[in-house]
Amino acid sequence: MEKLKNKLVNWIRQQVEMAGTGGVVFGLSGGIDSSVTAVLCKESLKNRCFALIMPCNSIKKDIKDAYLIINKFSIPCKEVLLDEVYNNLISILPKITLDKKSYQIAKANLKPRLRMLTLYYFANSLNYLVVGTGNRSELAVGYFTKYGDGGVDILPFANLTKSQVRELAKYLNIPKRIIEKAPSAGLWKGQTDEGEMGVTYNQIDKYLISGRIEKSFKEKIEEMIIKSVHKRKTPAIPDF
Repeated sequence: MEKLKNKLVNWIRQQVEMAGTGGVVFGLSGGIDSSVTAVLCKESLKNRCFALIMPCNSIKKDIKDAYLIINKFSIPCKEVLLDEVYNNLISILPKITLDKKSYQIAKANLKPRLRMLTLYYFANSLNYLVVGTGNRSELAVGYFTKYGDGGVDILPFANLTKSQVRELAKYLNIPKRIIEKAPSAGLWKGQTDEGEMGVTYNQIDKYLISGRIEKSFKEKIEEMIIKSVHKRKTPAIPDF
């Protein structure tokens, strides 16, 4: 783990130097991925890193967990409350579907997209890069919002499965309650990553590492991979 940590710390620093920027900014949700990102960025760049806590009708416990990381690791931060912006946007956008699930997802995806706008406001103002917190497991199946939490400059964990990030979190002494709580994007009350996907991160990780997994889950994961190809590529252009 020490070797992996050092590689990531050096890689983040190198990306900043190559881009000719002054540092990095990232969203801190109180979840395991963003917590590990915060600690690595702080070790890599000291006070040239900046965490944004961006509540958007969020769960109060998650905000407390975000501040737990801020205080424990002395990370520069600012809180930007997005509740009013989000609520106003929902009030003026017309409801154009009768499908309750589609409408729920459409509304929920506005949250990470508002956070993306906020991150780039600070990144542009400070001449910083935006660091994404997505891991290999999420990226592989497309479990991220296009032009939301997928709208970033660098992705340190793109080659690490959720299980590997969890092990790194333990090594970095991330608080136990953050490591053990159910992964959630906080998109709506009671929402969890695994509940929404219909598969667990352990199943996704097994598929990615060995391919040895029950047929039904393998088919589910492969379907998710195929349907989310567009999320992992630049916009399609004609070949003529």
